[in-house]
Amino acid sequence: MIIGIPKEIKNNENRVGMTPAGVAELVKKGHTVYVQATAGANSGFSDDDYIAVGAQILPAIEDVYAIADMIVKVKEPIAPEYKLIKKGQVVFTYFHFAADKLLTEAMIESGAVCIAYETVEKDDHSLPLLTPMSEVAGRMATQVGARFFRKAARRKGQANGWRTGCPPCACAYFRWWRSRYQCRTNGCGNGCGSDDYGCQPDASALSQRGIAQECKNTLFLASQY
Repeated sequence: MIIGIPKEIKNNENRVGMTPAGVAELVKKGHTVYVQATAGANSGFSDDDYIAVGAQILPAIEDVYAIADMIVKVKEPIAPEYKLIKKGQVVFTYFHFAADKLLTEAMIESGAVCIAYETVEKDDHSLPLLTPMSEVAGRMATQVGARFFRKAARRKGQANGWRTGCPPCACAYFRWWRSRYQCRTNGCGNGCGSDDYGCQPDASALSQRGIAQECKNTLFLASQY
């Protein structure tokens, strides 16, 4: 079989449908593999890496679609690719048809054989191609979320300089807490003197020791949510 690996053109998609190791296995089985030039560059694989394991490089995405019996991708085809897909051509990728009516209609009209990674099942009804991606996403979610939260917190704390002598991260946490839980008494949130953590006395009225303790308390309370 002739297998084509086009470069992903969906916005912000930097993965490639097959690594050089995968290509090597297909070549060993007697298949011919064509890879679009620079298809693996954003994933750290050069054209030479693919050539070294037996792949052939084609310059344009149109060339890959035109020659291949099966297309192996990462993400669903987008509008510019619809016209490139041929009748009877196997397209192996994540499709998520349920979320995209236009894509579904386009693939039906093309007459291609569409195999969606997310629907491939084993005999026990497990999803061998979807499970690894879900595991990766689950493990990365908290790390990515923490990175963006820390970035936002650092920016707020440093830019506002809200409380002299208080670490930027603590200031940011306090600002987040204050904006989320306004004074339950009158909603002012700017120094009415309530004991509610959503509305505290003005910073100028607090000693450095008091500020530090307040930040610690706020960090503790914020961590409970």
